[in-house]
Amino acid sequence: MIREFEFYHGAVLAKLLHESGQSVTIEPFPSESNASYVVNKNIGLFIKHSAKRMSPWRFSFAQEHQDEILEMKNKLGEVFLLLVCGEDGIVSLSFEELKSLLNEAHDPVEWISVARNKNTHYTVKGSDGDLGYKISHKDFPRKLFEKEIVSPEKRSKVFSWFK
Repeated sequence: MIREFEFYHGAVLAKLLHESGQSVTIEPFPSESNASYVVNKNIGLFIKHSAKRMSPWRFSFAQEHQDEILEMKNKLGEVFLLLVCGEDGIVSLSFEELKSLLNEAHDPVEWISVARNKNTHYTVKGSDGDLGYKISHKDFPRKLFEKEIVSPEKRSKVFSWFK
């Protein structure tokens, strides 16, 4: 039997392989969550999904999820949170963006909410704040392979033409 998370993770991995424009290796990150992967031996991915059909999508984070993401960051250097929003798309968040939504003080359960109106970008909010800019549906998988990490302020200017 194919489990629900396998469909959503499969969508992420297929998109990553087909749209990255480069050779990609993928392996599981050793954890009990079944949510973590390592790309090209140095980029961590933590995947959450919502099967809800329409916006807004809400994602819960237990303390152990945030601890696992931090462990990946410490071991690999780069880690991205990927939020699969039903059949709508995938929101890619860097570790720094994640920390603006869920800070260093991990409550037992926290949340991230993603919303999008038709033909717009994603608005992302969390238990501890919001991004202050929108995320393009085109950021994944491009964002994983950017050479230069762009500040949120510069990112909103650079990608404003996507809006």
